[in-house]
Order: sequence, then structure tokens, then C-alpha cells
Amino acid sequence: MLKQDFISITKTTQSKLSKTDFENLKFGKEFSDHMFMMDYKDGEWVKPQILPFQNLSLNPATSAIHYGQSIFEGLKAFKGENGQIGIFRPDKNFARMNKSAERMCMPQLPEYIFHEALTQLVSLDRDWIPTAEGSSLYIRPFMFATDEYIGVKASETYKFIIFTCPVNTYYTAPVKVKLETNFTRATKGGTGFAKAAGNYAGALYPARMGNLAGFDQMLWTDAAEHKYIEESGTMNIFFVIGDTLVTPKLSETILAGITRDSVLQIAKEWGMKIEEKRVSIEEIITAIEKGTIKEAFGAGTAATIAPIQIIGYNDIKYTLPEIETREFSKKVIKYLDDIKRFRTEDKYSWMKIVS
Repeated sequence: MLKQDFISITKTTQSKLSKTDFENLKFGKEFSDHMFMMDYKDGEWVKPQILPFQNLSLNPATSAIHYGQSIFEGLKAFKGENGQIGIFRPDKNFARMNKSAERMCMPQLPEYIFHEALTQLVSLDRDWIPTAEGSSLYIRPFMFATDEYIGVKASETYKFIIFTCPVNTYYTAPVKVKLETNFTRATKGGTGFAKAAGNYAGALYPARMGNLAGFDQMLWTDAAEHKYIEESGTMNIFFVIGDTLVTPKLSETILAGITRDSVLQIAKEWGMKIEEKRVSIEEIITAIEKGTIKEAFGAGTAATIAPIQIIGYNDIKYTLPEIETREFSKKVIKYLDDIKRFRTEDKYSWMKIVS
């Protein structure tokens, strides 16, 4: 069993901080100075270390490349006006990553080393956390198989890495989504609930087709009938219909988003009527045509709260109410930002403080 103080640290001698343009950050393009890395072999995690951000050297037969044993997470760290630093709900990301690992036949991560690695890495690169509104330090933990072997079986060795990157907003404008009724993101008995790399690879082609048609993202539907809305490519989906917050009920084909869970907890405390259920395309299109749908938005770590302006279905582009009229999503994103930046009480204890 590894000890919490067993993380060795090698600091960079050539920081990129002074050369980074924080006013013009492109999401996922700039990387902080350090990363955490740990290996799994002989049935245990070994050699946890923080070292300068660097390239990896891999054997061409590395099994993850051929057979897809790769999972990841995404979370964010924030810096308050008084310099206080916190990571948003890392316990939920840890639990979800181990759930993904189980489904992909990969080893479980020890909770104490996951949290210690996060806090030490973020603390070391604390100056990389941007402070502008809408910005944050994005954190990417991931694990992949490392057996040097060509054969279809679960690997016996793995590598776990965490790196970070300063980011601005993921979507800079209201989002246009297309209801996808031909291709399938996830099916019953599959890996849709896991953050497995292959889920995203399989979605790239239909997403590209959507982009060519003028849409930013797909709005995926169920594999069996393509009648029920599940999630978008980078986020869970919400609708405000009348006075009710409506979202698809979690299932084995929908990723359990941390931001999704946060929005639901906040809405419940605010006394808003909530419905988690199977949401049909027919219900949403009817609500748009009748004018009872007030808001549609996506919720995810990268996207945070992304207002949806247009929903495409059967070659028709349905325009939703103007962003300025949307009360709930504007209120909830401000409240979440205030919690993350320590401007209001964190009554849910969502922020893990980095000392």
C-alpha cells in the first residue's frame, strides 16, 4: 500500500508560464508545467511521481492502441479573488473513473492516491490557474493499457496520468444541436455509462456530418427506436418546459455527469419542479411548436452550462427562446460560478480546498 507522502516530485527547470497568452487561450491547447504519473504492474500501483510535462515513449504493440482499453475524466480547479484554490467535486470524478475502470476490465485506483495526486499537482502549478470569468484549470486524469502484446485480452499493466491545462469557455456562442436518429452513441449492454475513449471515437463521424450541416453537436437518441433523447456529445441535456426542469433519466447508455447532478441538486433546493424521465423527441418538438419550452441547455465539465439556441430535426431547424429571456440557466450558472470562486457559501461542500 502506497503512503500519501510517497509521491516523488521533480520540478521543471524550463517553465512555459511566462510564454503563455492567458487572454487568448484555446481550450485544450496549452498545458501546464507538470503532470502526475503512476504505473500498475504485478497487481499493484507503483512509482507515483510528479514530473515535468513531457511526451511518452510507447512500444508499437502497446495494447491500448490496438484494443481500446483507455478511460478518462475531466474536472476543474478554480482560484478565488483572495487566492484560495479549490477543485470542483473530485470525489464524484474518482467514483466515476473507477466505475469506468470496472467496465473496461481495468484496475481500481486507490482513493487516497487519486486525491493526493490531484491536490499536489494543482498546488505545484497553482500559477497556471486563470482568474478571468469563464476560465479555469482543466484537469485530465486518464488510464490506459500498456501490455506490449498483440492479443485480445485485458492488459496486465496500466499507466495512470494526470495533466492540466488553463482554459477559457468551451463554447463561445449558443449551441446548435442536431437530433441524431440514424447513428448510435450507446446501446444497452454497452459502455455508454463509462468515460471510455472508444465512445467518443465512434461519435466522431456523425458529429462531422452534423458540423457540415451547420450544427455544433449531436443530440443522441436511444439505439432501439431513436425516439428518446439521451445526451449530447459533450454534455447532458436539460429542458425547461413550463415551470418544470426536464432531463433524461440516467441509464446504462447515458453518462452520469457531475455538472448534471449539481444542477439537479440546486434546482431541488430552489423548489423547482423536476422530472427525470424518458424524454421523447415528440414531446420536445411539440413543446417548441406550442411555445411552452422556455430553455434548453447542456451541462458538462468542459461546457459548464451551454445554452442551446437551435435544435435540428428532419431537416427543420427549430429556434428556441432568446438567451436573454432564460431565467433558470442564467441563474444556475452564476450560482455555480460563485461557489467555484468562493464568492458564496459552499453549502454542499463541493469544493476540495488546495492548501
